Amino acid sequence: MAGTSSKKRKRPTPKKQPARGNPQKPRVSGDPARVEKATARDWIGAARLRTLPLAITPILIGTGAAMLVVDEFHWVIALFCLIVSVALQIGVNYVNDYSDGIRGTDDHRVGPARLTASRRAKPRTVLLVALAFFAIAALAGLAITIRTQQWWLIAVGAVAILAAWFYTGGKRPYGYYGLGELFVFVFFGLVATLGTTWVQALALPQEAWFGAVGAGLLACAVLLANNLRDIDQDRAARKRTLTVLIGRTATRWLFTLFVLAPFGIAAFLALFYPIAWLTLLTLLPGLAAILIVWTYRQPRELVVALGLTSLTSVAYGAFLMWAFLG
Repeated sequence: MAGTSSKKRKRPTPKKQPARGNPQKPRVSGDPARVEKATARDWIGAARLRTLPLAITPILIGTGAAMLVVDEFHWVIALFCLIVSVALQIGVNYVNDYSDGIRGTDDHRVGPARLTASRRAKPRTVLLVALAFFAIAALAGLAITIRTQQWWLIAVGAVAILAAWFYTGGKRPYGYYGLGELFVFVFFGLVATLGTTWVQALALPQEAWFGAVGAGLLACAVLLANNLRDIDQDRAARKRTLTVLIGRTATRWLFTLFVLAPFGIAAFLALFYPIAWLTLLTLLPGLAAILIVWTYRQPRELVVALGLTSLTSVAYGAFLMWAFLG
């Protein structure tokens, strides 16, 4: 018939939509039973071991500064300070995994998938693990308080745990408003270092203050490297870190300042404690990290810069402790 055409109309081929989310995250089907459960290695990875040296540095510096005031080495108190610091660091890392995962922020990450976002662990389980480490920190802090009879330390510990939670948790996490570096400087620099010195010596010599600033700046540098790696993904997720707010170039300059400034402090301390000159040896991995931050082409390269900066931090703390003890 004339009204009938033997040719069929071709339907336009739909455009292929770009894949969204974390390209490293395994594709998950609608059936939760098909998702692989997190292994012990996954849980250890979620603790972000590269960041743990930042928890050790202030304990080394604070203990060394305390020995300038008292001759006795209070190794039990120093050990419990280390437990508090490391447990808080791990707790923060698991809380970040939980909070960013349930918000969907980690769906935009480039790096390895997190436990919550990948659905390899239940959010509630990740949260309970984070709270368990906070409890360990609280119990160790309580033991220090009882031993030293400095009961006001309970309030300091409570504030530290609340600050760790609200970094990415709660309705208005301050880590989403460019305040993460401030938190890190205050708690993993000033509070951790000065607190370690106080509970051992009941005094705060100026060396502890100088060391606390150095430790805090290096910790901030690690956070900057991490946020620079995730700048595009954080911007897409509306996570306004300091790096997102000031951009790549300003972040590179700030990172460089945060890495180099502690060595200016060490050079000043070396005028009174000559062994502190040896801290300049630890500048080598720091300079390598700075080079990576300025020349990287792939975000994954910044993971190396993060690790090198953490290594710089703990070595810096060890040499300052040696200088104070010498």
